[in-house]
Amino acid sequence: MRDFLFGGLLAVALSSGVAASGSPVIAARATSTTVQAVTITGNAFYQGSDRFYIRGVDYQPGGGTGVESDPISNATACKRDIPYFTKLGINTIRVYAVDNTANHDECMDALAEAGIYLVLDTDTSKYSLNRLEPKESYNSVYLQSVFATIDAFANYTNTLAFLSGNEVINDVNTTDCAPYVKAVVRDMKQYIGSRGYRSIPVGYSAADVSQNQEILADYLNCGTDDQRSDFYAINDYSWCDPSSFTTSGWDTLVANYTGYGIPLFMSEFGCITNTRTFTEVAALYNSEMTGVFSGGLVYEYSEEGNGYGLVTISGDTVSPNSDFTYLSSAYAAATNPSGDGGASSTSAATTCPTESSEWDVSGDALPAIPSAAEKYMSTGAGTGPGLDGDGSQDAGTADNESTGTATAGSGTVTETASSSSTSGSKKSSGTTMAPVDMKAFGAFMVAIVSMIGGMALL
Repeated sequence: MRDFLFGGLLAVALSSGVAASGSPVIAARATSTTVQAVTITGNAFYQGSDRFYIRGVDYQPGGGTGVESDPISNATACKRDIPYFTKLGINTIRVYAVDNTANHDECMDALAEAGIYLVLDTDTSKYSLNRLEPKESYNSVYLQSVFATIDAFANYTNTLAFLSGNEVINDVNTTDCAPYVKAVVRDMKQYIGSRGYRSIPVGYSAADVSQNQEILADYLNCGTDDQRSDFYAINDYSWCDPSSFTTSGWDTLVANYTGYGIPLFMSEFGCITNTRTFTEVAALYNSEMTGVFSGGLVYEYSEEGNGYGLVTISGDTVSPNSDFTYLSSAYAAATNPSGDGGASSTSAATTCPTESSEWDVSGDALPAIPSAAEKYMSTGAGTGPGLDGDGSQDAGTADNESTGTATAGSGTVTETASSSSTSGSKKSSGTTMAPVDMKAFGAFMVAIVSMIGGMALL
């Protein structure tokens, strides 16, 4: 539940300059042939002709300190942890933030040798959409960072997928962000294609918000192929041991998403209300779910002061706890179904949802890519800002924000938007910061919340 809203509150406004254009400075290279690229057919992932199920953990050591760091550029720590990944029996890690100026070859190669793929968030705390100011934070400074991250990881064979955002929409008052979330998906897909990279899946990680999670799923899967997400991921903590397929409501999840036309997986799961024995793993990889879900990622590998860690890290020492042992046993016992596991071979678009009290979006138009960012499609993003840049959320100007709506796939402005919106979405009444799940930020972020608690946000 890592939340990047704070970047807009803490970052200094970025100056008007952007990184130089041209070929990416980081020359990403193909990883070992130990792994082959994962592709999508219908509503499932495939490794060659074999169904691929994500079995993984979320991985961001140090994430609870409040100081962002890149675990993939730290080859020593990465190689320290890979043997524990192997003991867990995982094939995928999710990383929430990376430094797009760093070199990642050594860790990515080591992960590939271990048969481990990467699901990567392209946002950081400083470079992300601000749910309270989506129009202003959807700007070329932000997109340049996103595209630079794609450049840094696109040529690794074991880059499984990119996530365009995490829980940007986290209640009923922030659904007006949806057109901007979807525009970023579109822009990332267009950038990957324009730069000649292989077709790396792009999707979004949604919060467990009952009022709009399924509506958002329909929205991200409606429209033309260039606008649709390649997959949809959900953060779900509804299975709290002792539980069951029906007690947890996972049977309802399956029923609600049956027929959904793109792959679906859990980008976070693992309730800590009681002892975590991970009995949900058996259900997740059972045929009762695999026709709809393609596995998931347990939150999270390292203990960050929130109780969710599988191991405690102290310098070079890794100490697994009982959760680690339970999860390792659960993954080992969960055999994938034979064949395609009930997957669908067709990818059907959904109908775009209509505006309602729980969905603050009218119409299907998306904001056009800012003209200042469109040039990256042909020139490349250039050098990224890394983790220490000035940030993008307060960097929006009339010159680098979107100024209208776009036709499907063109990025061309087709009409002038009103001053309040570029998406056909009216501004939500949510003018105060929604409660933030602090499990990912630890004690440091609790202090930050206290410090800014009295500040006006808009």
